[in-house]
Amino acid sequence: MDVMKRTRPVLTLSGRVINEALSFIVFCALDLVDYVLCFVFKAIDMLIEAECIPCYCSSSAKEAIKSSGKILVSEKGGESTKIVSLSSTKLMLEDISDTLYSRPSLVSELSNFTLNELKKLKLEDPILQQQTTKAGTSHCSGSSFKVNTTIVEMLQGKAKEDVLFIHGFISSSLFWTETLFPNFSRRARLRYRLFAIDLLGFGRSPKPSESLYTLNEHLEMIERSVLEAHNVKCLHIVAHSLGCILALALAVKHPNSVKSLTFLAPPFYEVPKGEEAHATQYVMRKIAPRRVWPIISLGASLVCWYEHITRMICFLICKNHRFWEFLAKLLTRNRVRTFLLEGFFCHTHNAAWHTLHNIICGTAGKIGTYLDDIKNNPNVEVTIFHGKDDEVIPIECSYGVQRRIPRAHVRVIDKKDHITIVVGRQKVFARELEEIWNNMNN
Repeated sequence: MDVMKRTRPVLTLSGRVINEALSFIVFCALDLVDYVLCFVFKAIDMLIEAECIPCYCSSSAKEAIKSSGKILVSEKGGESTKIVSLSSTKLMLEDISDTLYSRPSLVSELSNFTLNELKKLKLEDPILQQQTTKAGTSHCSGSSFKVNTTIVEMLQGKAKEDVLFIHGFISSSLFWTETLFPNFSRRARLRYRLFAIDLLGFGRSPKPSESLYTLNEHLEMIERSVLEAHNVKCLHIVAHSLGCILALALAVKHPNSVKSLTFLAPPFYEVPKGEEAHATQYVMRKIAPRRVWPIISLGASLVCWYEHITRMICFLICKNHRFWEFLAKLLTRNRVRTFLLEGFFCHTHNAAWHTLHNIICGTAGKIGTYLDDIKNNPNVEVTIFHGKDDEVIPIECSYGVQRRIPRAHVRVIDKKDHITIVVGRQKVFARELEEIWNNMNN
């Protein structure tokens, strides 16, 4: 027993060192692959589209966007750079996350670290002084899109109140309509209108190639397709993962309309003091630490850091989604797994890439202010559900919300993860939601 206690720290340290070493090798190789794919896709775009579609790794963030409709404006203050999008079709400034154009490779980070250490030792050499160009641009125009009314799945009750369900990243309204909707009581169906919306770029919603998928664009789409189209005045919001950010922003924008917020695994990362100027970069490294283990970190890092690798994966999978859906139905015979795959396949690389960076990373500096606004609005009830085994979003995020909003209720569900917090316990969760709404009315 004593031997095990003494060797455990050694084994832990050894595992950490091996993970760090393997991660460095793997992600250096991925940096190279992504760099090569950049030129491959440029050649393909020239052959097929007769034009070279700009990407974030090969253009300067300070350049004005070349396509019609929008201009990127860069404002540098201190060590941080703020990028906003100026639309020619309407007066609106939108934040563009700097993580889109500033994702340094491991080699460049190691080089910068080495240079900084040399400077500290006063061993500066003119040959070693390198200027790091932060790359990035956007390739979206300012044309508007038409909202397809079929993107809203609704159970029409004799509405006294409305409920809006917002899905998470690379998902769709099926996440709600295939699980919760069939399990609501008859009383709830009569009392509430239930809206499950496909976010812009996902599911059956429009997927404009010129969109930057910013916070304002997502909110505008929800307002036009649900709040305005169905004359929604009083509502509860239930949101999962990335959808929690949109729900929070919507509640801040409509403080007199939202009665309750129910968050499932909210990705609200607390930014330490001193890191506020680099909040977007901090959150990107939290959700995508560039590690090969655990496997979820590898997947998140691929999606977040590598524009061209993810474009290739999306092309192979999403472009042929009907084949993969057929194969999944044939092999699994499982409706739950099938609808999750359908939600995964129905997106574009452009939508996923921009939504990830502009919503999850790009709002990092705003979340604290939004939470304070909800804290100061006592009319909004806040309930948080988090799976104890969730490896995608750490449970500390939910407790962080509770620290900012003391009246928020946090419910940790044993033996449930990021998906099974709903899937597999939909009957129980439907009753829990009805209880929350009824308590608000009482």
